[in-house]
Amino acid sequence: MIRRLELAQALVNAPRLLVLDEPTIGLDPIGRASVWGRILEIRATTGMTVLVTTHYMDEADQYCDRIALMHRGRIRASGTPAELKATVGAPATLDDVFRAAISGELGNDAGEGMRNVRATRRTARERG
Repeated sequence: MIRRLELAQALVNAPRLLVLDEPTIGLDPIGRASVWGRILEIRATTGMTVLVTTHYMDEADQYCDRIALMHRGRIRASGTPAELKATVGAPATLDDVFRAAISGELGNDAGEGMRNVRATRRTARERG
């Protein structure tokens, strides 16, 4: 319900650009589908541009027209889901594309990765 309220608040002034930061974090599959259904409905009826950040690659693949994959604050790859997956070869997922885009860097941030997980969990609790 909190996510729906946040989405409603963001839409009050009918912006031309809607920026959503992790709109489905912490939601169960039904809640995630509900939020995405509303986002798609808004896009279809208003033509609004929606910029979404997410760690759920399956959501990005299914719902986004264009994707930019970031690592450590830098865009490592961008394009349509099909274009990105084609760079890795079939069958590929966006997870595969991400791994390929940052190849060689994952081993360097093992400790940092745990800090990031803790920070994400803390953020989710604060928002939740």
